[in-house]
Amino acid sequence: MIERSYVRGTWQKDRSFSPAVITKGGSRTVWLAGHGGSMDKHGKPFVGDFAAQVRRTFEYLGETLNEAGGTLDDIVTMTVFIIDSRYGREFVDIRKEYFREGHYPGSMLITCAGFAHPGMMIEIQAIAVLD
Repeated sequence: MIERSYVRGTWQKDRSFSPAVITKGGSRTVWLAGHGGSMDKHGKPFVGDFAAQVRRTFEYLGETLNEAGGTLDDIVTMTVFIIDSRYGREFVDIRKEYFREGHYPGSMLITCAGFAHPGMMIEIQAIAVLD
């Protein structure tokens, strides 16, 4: 069984991430490629809808982790790329819907000029540790 502990920090709680996550015990590491959610499950694009793209990105990450035998709760760190820094607060608020307070993954939030797919507004790369 994996034992997890979280460095709490101070201001990081408001931004829904932990300065560090420590794991101990037998485990498997899952290195998640960049996931973006610019379309729904039927291929309909979420053009200009940042919130929908964030939620679909987290759903997509959850689906991939499920195939690997895990859940979003197994993510220990993520690198988040967004198209515009003005979406930073909205991203943080939505992330709180997917992670329990006090059990946030480590995170970096980066603004970038664009993505490989036109219309993408977010991409998340992550590392998960599973039992």
